[in-house]
This record gives sequence, structure tokens and C-alpha cells, in this order.
Amino acid sequence: MASNLPMSPQLEQIHGEIHDNFRALANGFQKLDKIKDSNRQSKQLEELTGKMRECKRLIKEFDREIKDEESRNPPDVNKQLNDEKQSMIKELNSYVQLRKTYMNSLGNKKVELFDMGAGVSEPTADENVQMASAMSNQELINSGMKTMDETDQVIERSKKVVEQTVEVGTQTAVTLKGQTDQMGRIVNELDTIQFSIKKASQLVKEIGRQVATDKCIMLFLLLIVIGVIAIIVVKIVNPSNKNIRDIPGLAPPAARRLLSMSPLQQFE
Repeated sequence: MASNLPMSPQLEQIHGEIHDNFRALANGFQKLDKIKDSNRQSKQLEELTGKMRECKRLIKEFDREIKDEESRNPPDVNKQLNDEKQSMIKELNSYVQLRKTYMNSLGNKKVELFDMGAGVSEPTADENVQMASAMSNQELINSGMKTMDETDQVIERSKKVVEQTVEVGTQTAVTLKGQTDQMGRIVNELDTIQFSIKKASQLVKEIGRQVATDKCIMLFLLLIVIGVIAIIVVKIVNPSNKNIRDIPGLAPPAARRLLSMSPLQQFE
């Protein structure tokens, strides 16, 4: 009997809770036979479905505890515990089938077994009653291989996504590097242009100063020429003016002499 099995306190507690739920399920299905109202029957079925969910969770927890204690227990004890687990699974499956019978008789398709939330489609009979712990070794191997294949496919898709991401990142890095180099060249060109503008401004200023100096020299020379011309004109017009000094190299005009000759001298 299950009660005579050597169990740890944790296993005993889980085992007791499972059997308490089984008793509640048995009493609940007995009450269903006495209920005539379909709405009350549906409500009772929903409550029983919740008990089944709890049993499923506890059986899974019972299985985890068995695996954790497997190395510490003798092989015969492990076999007895696994047999007890299989027995509880079969008992739970019998309540599942009983629930489906009541549901079919009521025509109620709204109550879902072992659903984890609203919006989930009604699972098939195999999905409701078959648990990993109840599978044979070959079924477990097939299920594991299928899961591994699906996992491999997911990994391959993830690798492709990662490769595409790396490729996009590489292209982005190359583009950013090219843009950075281009910006560096633009900055250098701007510096060169700014330097050229500065040199041109200095050159324009130098040219301006030279032009201004040339203009001043030309104006000064023009004034000198005009002054010399004015002095020459005054000397020519009024040679007896002593206030104006003689210009070096320019001799005063010679005095005109009139020669008077006698008539005899003219005929000699």
C-alpha cells in the first residue's frame, strides 16, 4: 500500500494533499448525480476541474521530489515510489475521463480542462491525460528528440538573426567610419579655407596700404611738378621779380640788343 511506502516528510505531505484532492473529486462527482440543474452541474464541473489542475500540479511536484531523492533511496524504494506515481496518474486520468463524460452529457463545451487562462483552445484527450511521467521510455525519447529538433530549429533561426544583426552592425560601423573620415576631411578643408581667407585678408590689407602709399607719393610728386611749372611760368612772365630765386640749370632770359647801323655801313 502507498501508506507503507518509505517517504520523506515532503513526499508524505504532497502524497497526502493529492489523496485529499482525490477524495474531494470522488465526493464531487457523486454530488453531480444528484444535481438536476444544468447550470449548477456546470459550476460543479468547473470546481472539479480546479481540483484536477491542483492534482496535476502536485503529481508533477511529487515526481520532482522522487527524482531529487532518487540517489539517496534504494532501487526498490524508487520503483515503489514510481509505481505509486503511476497509480495516482491513472486515478487522475479516470476522473478526467469521467469529467469528459459529464461534459458530453451536458453539451457544455465552455469548461476547459487544465487550461492556463482564457482564450486557450480546448486541448485534445491525449493532451489532457498524457503527462511526461506517464509516458513510456520510447515515448519519452521520441518526445525529447522532437523537442530537441524544435530547439535546434529555434537555435538556427536565432543564429541567422544574430548573423544578420552582426552584418548590419558591421555595415553600420563601416558607414559610420566613412562618414567620420569624410567629416574629418571636411573639417581640414574648412581649416584650409579659413587660413586662405585670413591670408587673403592680410594681403588685401597690404595691397591697400601700398596703394594708399603710392597715391600719396604720386600726389606729392604732382604737387612738386605743379610748383616747378608755376615757378617757371612766373620767371618767364616776370623775370625782374627778385622774390623768386633762379631755378638751378635754368638761365635767365638774355637781354635783347638792337644794333643801329649807319647807311654807309649797310652798303660796305
